Order: sequence, then structure tokens, then C-alpha cells
Amino acid sequence: MPRPLRTAAAALCVCVVVLSAMPRGTQQLQSSQTQLLRQLRKQLEYPKILDPWNATTGQDLCFLPSAPLASLSCDGNSVAELKIVGDKPSRPAAADDFDGRPIPGRTLSEGFSVDSFVTTLARLSSLKVLILVSLGIWGPLPDKIHRLHSLQVLDLSSNFFFGAVPPKLSAMAQLHTLSLDANYLNATVPAWLDRLPGLAVLSLQRNRLAGPLPDSIGRCASLTDLSLSGNRISGRIPGLAGLSRLEVLDARDNELDSELPALPRGLVTLLLSNNSLRGAIPDGIAQLRRLQHLDLSFNLLQGSPPEALFSLPNVSYLNLASNMLGGSLPAGMACGGQLGFVDVSNNRLSGALPSCLSSKSSKRAVRFGGNCLANDPQHQQHEPEYCEAGGAGGEGSRSGGMGLMLAVIGGIVVVSLLVLLAFVILCRRKVQRAMAGQHLLSKPLPDSSASGFSSELLMSARYISQAVKLGTQVLPTYRVFSLEELREATKDFDKSSFLGEGSVGKLYKGRLENGIFVAIRCLELYKRYSIRNLKLRLDLLSKLRHSHLVCLLGHCIDAASNDSDVNMVFLIYEYVPNGNLRAHLSSTVLRGFLSGQIDWQSLQALQRQCTFFIQEFSWFL
Repeated sequence: MPRPLRTAAAALCVCVVVLSAMPRGTQQLQSSQTQLLRQLRKQLEYPKILDPWNATTGQDLCFLPSAPLASLSCDGNSVAELKIVGDKPSRPAAADDFDGRPIPGRTLSEGFSVDSFVTTLARLSSLKVLILVSLGIWGPLPDKIHRLHSLQVLDLSSNFFFGAVPPKLSAMAQLHTLSLDANYLNATVPAWLDRLPGLAVLSLQRNRLAGPLPDSIGRCASLTDLSLSGNRISGRIPGLAGLSRLEVLDARDNELDSELPALPRGLVTLLLSNNSLRGAIPDGIAQLRRLQHLDLSFNLLQGSPPEALFSLPNVSYLNLASNMLGGSLPAGMACGGQLGFVDVSNNRLSGALPSCLSSKSSKRAVRFGGNCLANDPQHQQHEPEYCEAGGAGGEGSRSGGMGLMLAVIGGIVVVSLLVLLAFVILCRRKVQRAMAGQHLLSKPLPDSSASGFSSELLMSARYISQAVKLGTQVLPTYRVFSLEELREATKDFDKSSFLGEGSVGKLYKGRLENGIFVAIRCLELYKRYSIRNLKLRLDLLSKLRHSHLVCLLGHCIDAASNDSDVNMVFLIYEYVPNGNLRAHLSSTVLRGFLSGQIDWQSLQALQRQCTFFIQEFSWFL
């Protein structure tokens, strides 16, 4: 045999000997991991995307081709990354009806045990990345998941986890990303997050988290992305100025009600819309040089917006709509070169619009209706008195400045409140005391009304929510009507059903399928309003319910084909056949005046009271 061949044969023999001498445990470990993965497939009730894991294939799972919805990778003979994305939606299209029990078609079956599932997962001790999304997993998240001590990324979004985030997760020292979006977690935001030294991304969006934000969030020095939108978080925003790495802060759609705190200078995206934030926009926000997206819409912010906010070098999206911002913007104000969208609509701004925000410019989209801006015939603007009155509102004011849409809905609210006022006047006959120390009637009598309202109570907008709760009569349930129901009830809005038309739209009488008569107010919108924002305002309106108010039974939204814009809104009320409010009040007051029960001074006081009453409740508009 030639020498080269003898050398190669000798080397081959050495390799065979070495391989045969290797411990059998290496192959056994791989088999153990495979068994665990197939056990997970069984516990997840055999989702179709995991069919390649079937035991009959005989293929090593570490070498399966990766797919967008199911993939795994191995480090040596252990599973290091596991990603499974299913097709079970966590949120229903119509109602949020999950109560902790399995739902056919949306969750795994009643026999599923989240504790057993996590026990199996924890045996994959080398996992660094775990992504399990939209798989219908339900139950409280077991704290034994902390046994995955090597985990760096944990994403369990769009499932049905409820309860609290287990505190033992604070032991996962390697954790970089924690995402539990679109679940049903219903405790508070964890106070131990600062114990995770490497936590960079925290996303708990669209859960049921409530209560205040813990101060410890301000000590999570490694955070770059904090997303908490779509919860019920209330109270103040803790100090975050020390988070030098934070780039994204998203706390939209919560119940935060503090002033804006000092914020880290590295922020790129700041989203705080649909809260109850108050006070002025601090000048510090106008110094965030990296800021690109800012949304503070639908809050209670006051004062003049900082001029420098519009000229930030990187800002491209700026939304300050539907607050109580007042004053005027400087005529020579400069706009940043990247600014492509600006919305300052539905505030209390006056004066002229700066040239850099002119609608004539095709460089950027600008929305500014619903203010008191001069020389703007093409957009709906209020009279100057509207902004002057609103600009002086204090901390107790609750005006959101909703502009044309809320003025329409607010007009209906005011009418309802006036009905309540009229009832109190009629039932008392003589009021104990009038506003500003004046008596409405010639002689004060003890309060004998069924509700026990005092005139001071009716005068104060702060107590209206408490006053509404005093009604004892059981009122109909508020619901959403379909347009087909309304057409059938009004004979396709036939002239025979038409009751009249006023400043807040046409009114029709209808008869529902169950025989109940209703009054249907048709509100045609001349501007675009998103369904999400409109439903938020309708929800507030639906809560104004009392046994002595004409009851709002529900609404119907006629949306555009893209389901994002609204064309018309229908408000469905109880039908009251006893004439309109103006005629009823006029005849009652006239009879009282002619009979001597109401003197001239009291009549004038009543007029002033009604005027002040409307102004006082303008916060609801």
C-alpha cells in the first residue's frame, strides 16, 4: 500500500476509535431536547405550524428549515431559540369578554394546564430567546418561568395570561426584552423592574393593568423602550429624566392625570395621548433635540405651546389636538425641516396661523380647525369669546376642546343637564338658595325633591358624576344599534317619522322591533374623526344617566369604507311626547311669574343661572 494511503487509513482508524470512545450522553441529550419539544407541541394541542415536529419525520429538529411563524435554533445540542406564532386572536372583534375561563376557538381547551406547560418549558434550560405569540395560552403566568435563567428575550404577547407579572422574573438577570402585550394582566405595573440590570425593552401594552406607575421605573437605567399603552394606569408619571438610554415612551390610552415631568433628552418617540394630563407643556420638551414623534392629543393641557417645539430639528409628527392650549402662535415662528404633520385642532388658540403652518404649503399636512384663529373661512373656527372663556379655566376644568364634533354632542349634553335643572326647579317650587347668593324664589323652603339635589350641587361641575349616581330608577342598558335597525324603525327615515331639525341635526321618531318608541338624532359630520376617538367621547356621553334625564339608549356610527373615518353618527334617545324643553320651561316660568311665585328679580336671576349653568358645564364639551 502506498505511504499516503497508509497514512489516510491510519487517520481514519483513529477517528473511528475516538468517535466510538465518546460518551453516549451527547446523543441522549439531543434526544431529551427533542422529546421536550414534542411534548410542548402536544400541550399546545398540535398547532398546524408545528407539523414538521412530528415524530414520524425522524429529522433532527435543530436542522429543520426556519419558517416565519415557527423556528428554532440550537447551540450545540441544546435549544437556544424557540419561536412559535399561532393564529388565535387574543382580543375579540366586538367585546372584551374574557373572564379567566377558556373560550372555544380562541383559547386552548379546558384541559390545558399553563403550569404543566411552563414546567416543560423550564426544562429547556439553555433557552435564550422564547417567543410564543397568539397560541391561545390561558391562565396566570407561573413564577417558575424564572427557571429559564439564561433567557434574554421573553415574548408571550397576544395570549390570555391574567393576574400579575410574577415577581420571581426579577431573578432573570440576563433578560433584555420582556413583552407581554395584548394579554389580560390585571394587577399593577411591577415595582421590581429595576432589579433587572439589563432590561432594555419593556412592553405591557393592551392589558388591564391599573394603579400608579412605580417610582422604580425611573431607576431602570438600561431601558430604551417603555410601552404601556392601552391599560388603566392612573396617577402621575414618575421622574424619568435619569433614563439616559430611553428612546421610546408610549403610555397612550391610560388614565394618567399629572403634569408632564422632566423627560430624558434622548427621547425619539413620546406618545401620551388619550390621558388626563394637565398643566402647561414644559419648555424641557422643546429641548429634546432627537425627538421625531410627539403625540399629546386628547389631554387637558393648558397654556401656550412652546414655540421651539415646532422647530425641533428632527420632529416629523406633532399632535397637540384636543387640549385646552390657548394664546397665539408667533407670526414669524419657524418650523423644523423634517416637520411633515401638525395637528393643533380643537384647542383655544387665537390670532393668525403662522406662515410655516399655512395650509397652502404642500410640504406638510396641518390641521387647525376648532380654535379661534382669524382669517380662516375654510375651516370651522369658534368665536373669540369661546377661547377667551376657555383660556381662563382652572385645574378643575375638564374641557377637552373637542371642537365641532364635541360641540354637537355637548349641545345634547347641555340640553339633558337643563332638563335636570328644570326638574329640580319644578319639584322644589321654592329653592333654598340661588347662585351667587340670590334667591330664585321669594321665600326659601326646605329641600323636598326626591333626589335631594342642592342648587350648589347643580352649579358645580366637579360633582356632576356624583349627582348622576343618585338616581335610583333602573334605566335601560346602553348598546350599539345597527344602521339597518334604525332604517327599519323610521321606515328608511321617511318624512312621516321626521320630528324637526335644529342646530344639532335632524330628529326622527322611530319604533324598534320590540315596540318601544325612540327619538333618533342624526348628526352629519363635515370633518374626519377616527372611530377610536369618537367612541371615547360617546362612552363619556353614555355615562350621563339619571332617572330624571331623557335616557341615551345607544348610538350607531356610519363609517367610511376604510373603517377609519366617520360620516354620520346617530344618537338614540327615549321618546318623550310632551313637547320640547323650551316650551315646557317657558310655560312653567310664565305661570310662576303670573301667579306671583316668581318675582322679576328672581326671573332675572333664573336667566343668569341658566347662562352660567351652560358655561360652567362647558368642561363636558
